[in-house]
Amino acid sequence: MIDDIAAKLFDPRFMGTLLTAIAAAATAFAVAQPFFETDKLEKRMKLVGDEREQIRRRERAKGAQAATRGTLRVEPKAYMKSIVERYQLQRWLATDTAKRKLMQAGYRGQGAETAFLFFRLVVPIGAVIGAVFYLFVLEALDVSYLMRFGLVIGAAYAGIKAPELFLVNAAKKRQAEIRKAWPDALDLTLICVESGMAIEHAFRKVSTEIATSSVVLAEELALMTAEMSFLPDRRQAYENLVLRTGLDPVKAVSTALIQAERYGTPVGQALRVLAQESRDQRMTEAEKKAAALPPKLTVPMILFFLPVLFVVIITPAVIQIMRSQ
Repeated sequence: MIDDIAAKLFDPRFMGTLLTAIAAAATAFAVAQPFFETDKLEKRMKLVGDEREQIRRRERAKGAQAATRGTLRVEPKAYMKSIVERYQLQRWLATDTAKRKLMQAGYRGQGAETAFLFFRLVVPIGAVIGAVFYLFVLEALDVSYLMRFGLVIGAAYAGIKAPELFLVNAAKKRQAEIRKAWPDALDLTLICVESGMAIEHAFRKVSTEIATSSVVLAEELALMTAEMSFLPDRRQAYENLVLRTGLDPVKAVSTALIQAERYGTPVGQALRVLAQESRDQRMTEAEKKAAALPPKLTVPMILFFLPVLFVVIITPAVIQIMRSQ
């Protein structure tokens, strides 16, 4: 059989026929290939068009939801506005600290300030009325009248400070969320800037991407990009972001961006350094919290663990002593 195969391979007529068949098959394949090959570019463009249509529908749905929810600015209630304007609370109850805390707590617009002034007037009055009814009408506490008047004054002071304490706590919670997501936002901004995007488009892109981890930071970055679009100077937009957040890392980034725009220094290098510093600062704060756990656990261990431990250790010995007697 091997001899027959070798004879065929060395036969000129057989080899000519085989090569002719191979050439004919190759020619037929070359002619028919364009008819069977799909247009990959057209397919990809169709996919891009479908994706663009889906994005357009999604954005329209978001716009409709935003329209139903309302804007970031809260319109003041009619009765609150009338009381504030009638008694001119803006003159003697408004403070710059309260305005700054309102922005840092996420309450914007005239409506938020009107509501704050209204509750700053109503809460002390309600606290005084409640304290008078509790102490003088019900006489729940058997104390002297001088002590009762002191408690009423203390209730009035607590009612005055209650709205401010609420704003301070809300601002601290908001700042903690922004501080936690800020290094990740800087990393995303650095990637966008080094890819060739302008700083305005980079922040706009980051504001949409960071929303999955921090809605608060996404809202602040979106407001900053909007201000960068219509304000004559970008510096004002950066400074407004610092006022709304009240955080030192945000202030450092704002200062670096202002200097980069003024002197033409590279933005990417500054963002890289500041992102690393923010990440190191977040790690340092976590280490501080971890180091503070042993002193905090000392009192609970003394109050709850040691008595139970003593009971477990001493009870068998007490039982044996009682049985031996």
